[in-house]
Amino acid sequence: MLLRALLLTTLLATASGIPATAAVAADPWRPKPPPLATPWTDEVGPDNALPEYPRPQLTRERWLNLNGLWSYGGGSTPPAAAAEKILVPFPPESGLSGVQRHDDHMLYRRTFEVPPGWSGQRLLLHFGAVDQKAEVSVNGRTVAVHEGGYTGFSADITDALRPGAKQQLSVAVEDRNDANPYPVGKQRNEAGGILYTGASGIWQTVWLEPVPEAHIAKLDITPDLRGFELTARTSARAGQRVEAVAFDTEGREVGRAEGPADTALRLAVADPHLWTPDDPYLYDIAVRLVGADGRTVDAVGSYGGLRTIELIDDSQGRPRMALNGRILFQHGPLDQGYWPDGIYTAPTDEALRFDLAETKRLGFNMVRKHVKVEPARWYYWTDRLGLLVWQDMPSLPIDLADPPGSNPPPGEEARAHYRDELTAMIDQLRSVPSIVAWVPFNEGWGEFDTAEIAELVRRTDPTRLVNANSGVNCCYSLPDSGAGDIYDDHTYVGPGSPEVRGERASVDGEYGGLGLVEEGHLWPGKPGAYEMTNSRAELTDRYAEVSADLARIVSANGLSAAIYTQTTDVENEVNGFLTYDRRILKPNPDVVRARNQAVIDAGTP
Repeated sequence: MLLRALLLTTLLATASGIPATAAVAADPWRPKPPPLATPWTDEVGPDNALPEYPRPQLTRERWLNLNGLWSYGGGSTPPAAAAEKILVPFPPESGLSGVQRHDDHMLYRRTFEVPPGWSGQRLLLHFGAVDQKAEVSVNGRTVAVHEGGYTGFSADITDALRPGAKQQLSVAVEDRNDANPYPVGKQRNEAGGILYTGASGIWQTVWLEPVPEAHIAKLDITPDLRGFELTARTSARAGQRVEAVAFDTEGREVGRAEGPADTALRLAVADPHLWTPDDPYLYDIAVRLVGADGRTVDAVGSYGGLRTIELIDDSQGRPRMALNGRILFQHGPLDQGYWPDGIYTAPTDEALRFDLAETKRLGFNMVRKHVKVEPARWYYWTDRLGLLVWQDMPSLPIDLADPPGSNPPPGEEARAHYRDELTAMIDQLRSVPSIVAWVPFNEGWGEFDTAEIAELVRRTDPTRLVNANSGVNCCYSLPDSGAGDIYDDHTYVGPGSPEVRGERASVDGEYGGLGLVEEGHLWPGKPGAYEMTNSRAELTDRYAEVSADLARIVSANGLSAAIYTQTTDVENEVNGFLTYDRRILKPNPDVVRARNQAVIDAGTP
């Protein structure tokens, strides 16, 4: 891609009479070579940095993508100037950013012009995510301050605009990774083992959107087996109403509802077609804000899937997880969402989809998103492809040098940040049909007030299951609080064989971790896994053996789910189905798929 861009620059410069060398010299940005390149690394450039509309469940026709080259400055103290170039939205630690280093303080700058057809509208500036503390200014006027690296935020910048001129946009960011009292997941300043390179600054899409003064800001969509409960969050004026219409995949209207703005509407669907992993059927939903005269004030597009998730007793009286009222064993990989070229940010939307498509190809029906929140398009692909999702909350920093069994309590500031970002994450993702469980804590990392946090999750979203602490049996976990809907065992290589406990479903929340070194596809450093194999054939055989053990345990103990570590290698961990660069699928996919189906069958009456 870079070579093609340079050739195109040369051709354009020659055609315009500008010396080619001058044209190339005018663009100082270059990607830095990552330790490993994915199949999509060379497809990324300033002209196509994640160009897709970033918010599939609230779409508008008019928008302006601000991804691309920005001016950048960084250092250990707030920089006064932005003399470098960075490719947004790739974090500065990544090769694709062109910077490839961590800065505690970052300054981003660029200009933009408001399209002339947008006059008379309010202008919203959206950020998918900025890690960790961001202050946004337009023409020197602060328009937003946001803390927390995993949730999006927006600002109405209309009153900060200058008429008839280029607008100056600045974003000042501070991110000390695990040195700050914020949720960080597995990001670390000193990466190694099961802890990985941090991803600072802007790491999701930035975009502009014109809206009327009274407009739809958010849609909350809750499904059941007969339709949707839909609430449009708006800035509506008195007398304005909301109209919602559901369409099937053939474009036929199958449901309609109307009522006051900012109130729950019942959008019943005729002849409902349910969403399942085997049949991930999605309805398109059109929502209008309508004036008293019947005219459209604002209109957005969305989608939803009809499904429920709950616990029901099986024939032996054991609590099991049920999708749409039927017990379905959930089987999937641990998905960490790291990339060797983009760190936290997938190089392209095709790459983002790839991991999920491979998960489906291997016969899994779910995925656990591990201590990270993904861009909205990742969840769009889980909805579209048919993968149930367990969504982890990114954990607070913990020092793994502390002995297992210890649990230094996080400070009050860290607890406050955690609660704020936990509820913001749930609110941001509440309309995603594929998400069926929230996981606030993992193996006791930063765990505190477990029962209270589980209840907070329940109050924030009473429609999904709560897995209070995945890996409650190990590591840094506090004593089992009994909270939530799930008892979650971690055993490596395992699988574990937990018994059903009380009214909670039992699961193997992590097991496996079988490793294989593929020379030429390794991150710098010593590779590690819970158990190493010597060949792809041996890895396939061991996976089949562990899977057969799992099927027996599932059948005997009435487990509801099992999660294998993991989708891909991540930095020095080499226990993925795929190498970190996504170029090699290590085990035989036919064997893996057959074994996975056998496990699902063993746990599904």
